[in-house]
Amino acid sequence: MRNFLPAAWQTILKGELEKPYFQALASRLDKRYLEKPDGVFPAKHQIFNAFEWCSWQDLKVVILGQDPYPTKGHANGLCFSVASDVKPLPKSLHNIFKERKTDLQLPDLPNGNLEQWAKQGVLLLNSVLTVEEGKPDSHKNWGWEQFTDVVIQKIATEKEQVVFILWGAKAQKKASQIDPAKHLILKAVHPSPLAAHRGFFGCKHFSKTNAFLRMVGAREIQW
Repeated sequence: MRNFLPAAWQTILKGELEKPYFQALASRLDKRYLEKPDGVFPAKHQIFNAFEWCSWQDLKVVILGQDPYPTKGHANGLCFSVASDVKPLPKSLHNIFKERKTDLQLPDLPNGNLEQWAKQGVLLLNSVLTVEEGKPDSHKNWGWEQFTDVVIQKIATEKEQVVFILWGAKAQKKASQIDPAKHLILKAVHPSPLAAHRGFFGCKHFSKTNAFLRMVGAREIQW
C-alpha cells in the first residue's frame, strides 16, 4: 500500500510508515481489498491521491475532511471531491460550491473533481483515508487517525504560513496540533445539510485564504 504514496512524501513520513500500527493498518486493508475488491473506497491506487496531487514543496493550504464518500464511484482520494462524472454532487460538496460562489462571485465549476485545487498546493486530506460501501466511519480507529495526526503535525512544525481549513467538530480536534502564531486556522461547522446553515454559509473561507496568501507573498488559489 505504501508504494502508492509519492516518493517525496514517503521520505517525509518514513518513520511513520515503519511503525507497527501502520504496518497493521496496511495488512488489514490489503485483506479487505482482497475480500471486497469493489466494496472498499477509494480504489487502492487512489488512497493517497491527496499527496499525489499536492506536493510537499507546493503545499500552502490544508482542507481537512472526515472519511471518503461511501457511495460507489464517488471517492477519488481527495476530501470532499468526487470523480468528474458524478451527478448530482454530494450534498456537502454542493454546499461548498454554493459558499464558493457566494464568497468569490465565481461561476459554477464544471464538475466536483477538486484535482485543480490540489495541484495548486491544497492538501485535501481526510482524517480517515478509506471506507466500506454504505458504511460511513467503517474504518474509524483502524490507525488512519494516528497517521493523519502526524501529517498535520509535520506540516504545522516544518512549514510556515499554511492555511488550515477545519470544517466540523472532528476536523477542529486537530487544531490543537497547529500553532496559530505560525499559521492561519479557519474553523466553521461542517458543510453537510444538517449543519451548513449554522455558520458554514457566510464563513468566507475561500476569500480569507486568498487574503492571507496575498499578505504573506504567496500565490492565491484559483478556486
